[in-house]
Amino acid sequence: MPSNDARTLLQTAVPTAAAGVVAAVVSGVVAGGKGALGAVVGTLVVMLFMGIGMVVLQRTAKSLPQLFQAMGLMLYTAQLLLLFVFMAAFKDTTLFNPKAFAFTLLAATIVWVAAQARAYMKAKILYVDPDSVKAEKSEKAGSPT
Repeated sequence: MPSNDARTLLQTAVPTAAAGVVAAVVSGVVAGGKGALGAVVGTLVVMLFMGIGMVVLQRTAKSLPQLFQAMGLMLYTAQLLLLFVFMAAFKDTTLFNPKAFAFTLLAATIVWVAAQARAYMKAKILYVDPDSVKAEKSEKAGSPT
């Protein structure tokens, strides 16, 4: 994984993990041990889904750049649908508190997306390849004979 990708992943995973810790503490105080467990599971699910999605999107951007935007939209839609499926599947569980799970899932998703947007805005990613511009100019600068 290139350093920009790893940096972006780190800049999104750390705030999400911090939000998960806060959610676990709050859920533990409000709903007890099952609430804290629900918050931890919710945070891990979001980090797993969004992390895998980010890696898939980065690989798509490098190998098929023309599909990047469509792939991004499809990926985020699929991730949100899968998160809703997880909420529906664990709606009546007794393993952990489903309300703490659902609220943490929502909060962690919002934190992940916000942190990812911030990381991309602060990244110094070139949108023009400087080498190709130099090569193009040198080809045009030659004599016409």
